[in-house]
Amino acid sequence: QVQLVESGGGLVQPGGSLRLSCAASGSEFSSHVMRWYRQAPGKQREWVALITSGGSTNYADSVKGRFTISRDNVKNTVYLQMNSLTPEDTAVYYCNTIRSGTSYWGQGTQVTVSS
Repeated sequence: QVQLVESGGGLVQPGGSLRLSCAASGSEFSSHVMRWYRQAPGKQREWVALITSGGSTNYADSVKGRFTISRDNVKNTVYLQMNSLTPEDTAVYYCNTIRSGTSYWGQGTQVTVSS
């Protein structure tokens, strides 16, 4: 069983920055891919970024160059640094991992970009 707890969301002005965190329980955190998704009001959940066990990263085109995913395998935590935020980044952000074919999600953290 894996529990994921996101934090760090909030209200930020356009052009601002936020850093999200996702703390994972359980063992073998370092061995698994971690992902961030987001879901805006009235839209489907979309993938944002991933980081492999080896630290390789990949990003959705919409956030490439603005967001950075990283992980701390000692703290069992994955981060999403978000810069140059726009109102289109407003969404609930979720972290995700898959273990033995089961997909685990956190409760999400709200990010609102507004002046």
